[in-house]
This record gives sequence, C-alpha cells and structure tokens, in this order.
Amino acid sequence: MDIELREMPEFNCCGLPVDPINHEMMLVLAARNLCLAEQEELDIMTLCPGCNGTLHKVNRILKENDSVREKVNSFLKEDGMEFKGTIEVKHLIQVLTETVGPDVIKEKIVNPLNGLKVGEHYGCHILRPMEYMGFDNSENPVVLRELIEPTGATCLDYVNKTECCGYPIMAIDEKIPFQLARDKLRHMKEAGVEALVTICPSCYLAFDVNQSRIEKLFNEEFGLPVLHYPELLALALGIKADELGFNDHRVKVSKAIER
Repeated sequence: MDIELREMPEFNCCGLPVDPINHEMMLVLAARNLCLAEQEELDIMTLCPGCNGTLHKVNRILKENDSVREKVNSFLKEDGMEFKGTIEVKHLIQVLTETVGPDVIKEKIVNPLNGLKVGEHYGCHILRPMEYMGFDNSENPVVLRELIEPTGATCLDYVNKTECCGYPIMAIDEKIPFQLARDKLRHMKEAGVEALVTICPSCYLAFDVNQSRIEKLFNEEFGLPVLHYPELLALALGIKADELGFNDHRVKVSKAIER
C-alpha cells in the first residue's frame, strides 16, 4: 500500500484498562504515547479499536481543554515530554479507507475471493462514542463493507449486525457475552454467512476462541470461521494461507479458504 510503518519501542499501554480505576493515569499514559509520535512527527495507526478510541479521545481532549493539558503536561515534564497536539490517531481501517482508498486496494488484488459470503462485525470502540470518533455512522456503518468488497467477497446483511459481542464483560459474567455472541452467530448462519470478518482483536477472541464453549453451553453447532480483516485482505493480495497463521485459529478456516 506504499505506507511506511515505524515501530515505536517505547510505547506503553494506551491506558484504557486503568481508566475505571484512575482516570488521570489513563490520560497520562495515553498522552505519553502521543508525545512519542509527535517527537517523530508521525501520526499513529492502531490495530485495536480500544487503543484507537482511547488515544483518539485523549488527543482531542488535550487539544481542546487547556486545564487538562496543563495538568497532564506537568506529569509528562518529569519524563522530559510535552504534549503539543501536532499528530492524529487513526485505526487501520480508517487509514485504508482515507489514505489508501478502496479503489487502490482493488487494483492490488491478485486472488479475488469471489463466491465467499461473509458477515462483518465492527465492534463498539471503532465507532462509538460518535461525538469523539466521528468516523462512519455507528448505527449504520459501511466502512468495513467498503473494504471487504474490493477483495471479491460478498457481504451479507444479518439481524443485529451492529450489536456488541459482549467480550468486555467476560471477566464479570461470561454467560452474558456467550449469549450475545451466540445470538449473533445464529443470525449469521441463518443469513448464509460462510465466514465472519472482524476488525477488533477482542471481538475476534469472542467469536473464534469462545465459539466451541458457546456450542457446548447451548448444545448448538456453528463452525463459523472467523477471519480478522487483515487476513482476508492478505489472502486477496496473494499471500499464501500457510503464511497467515490460520493453524492458530480455533475454528478451522480451511473450508472458507477453499471457497
């Protein structure tokens, strides 16, 4: 895609996991990452919607709220840093949509996935809250579909497509996320979906790693392969399946790959 990626070894946690316990610590952790990118004069591209939401939100808060920025900078000063607000934060699919574009992606496809019927799952943090993200419509999103279609795969609509997978409350009560994921799996199977496409690592775990547990709990069989979007795109770009780590998937993807 002609985009140079640079690793930032000094990056720390985005801060999301500690937000309910210490909001101020979350702000400082996120701000430190933003400062590292500012020092390199580079925007941040995230793979995780949770990280994207946190860094994007904090970036905006610090740019717009002088008192919060001053307080955060007082902590960052101890690390020789200062937040200036010179960079942006974007998720992978936002970069592919806005910087690359679906038309360019389509030109690079060498192994079109024609005939493969998929269902897309967005997850929550990539789209919500709308007042901070401002990227696509959280109630009627289209961006992932627009990135899937150039690969040749067909996106099928299904009931409750924008509903949460439930993974964030797994540590509190796993029965609830199992029920939520089960409902979505049922709706996808009813719609004729042959593979689910995710863009969030947690959502991927909810549907792939937990699928066998859901099947045992509810005495149902789904066998629905789960492909993370970069995997789907890689296949269409001609990267061989055995190079993409599909053996690590809990639900076998061989049938989907054969299709």
